[in-house]
Amino acid sequence: QVQLVESGGGLVQPGRSLRLSCAASGFTFSSYAMSWYRQVPGKERELVAFITNGGIFKSYADSVKGRFTISRDNAKNTVYLQMNSLKPEDTAVYYCYARQATLRVDYWGQGTQVTVSS
Repeated sequence: QVQLVESGGGLVQPGRSLRLSCAASGFTFSSYAMSWYRQVPGKERELVAFITNGGIFKSYADSVKGRFTISRDNAKNTVYLQMNSLKPEDTAVYYCYARQATLRVDYWGQGTQVTVSS
C-alpha cells in the first residue's frame, strides 16, 4: 500500500521557520523524483520545490528561492522542506508528490496546513 504522509505543518509567525517532512512507504522511494506543491482555496496547485531521485538536482519556485530548501534521505524514505523567513503569502496546504517518469507513475500525499500569521 502506497503512502505519503506529510507532517510538520502548523501556525507560525511571519519570519519564523518550519520544516515539513514526508514519509514514504509502499514503493521504491529512491527511484522517484520528489516535489512539494502548495495550494490555497480557489487557486491551482503550485509547484514549490523539486528534487531528483538521487538528490543531485533541485529547483524552486521564484517565490521561495533563497528561503526554502528541499532535501531527501533515501535511507529513511523521507523528503523534507525547510521553510525559513516565512511570509503570510506562504499560507497554504502543502502536498508531497512522488513521480517515476519512466513508469509514468505518481502519488500524492494528503497535505499538511501551513498558516503564517501574527
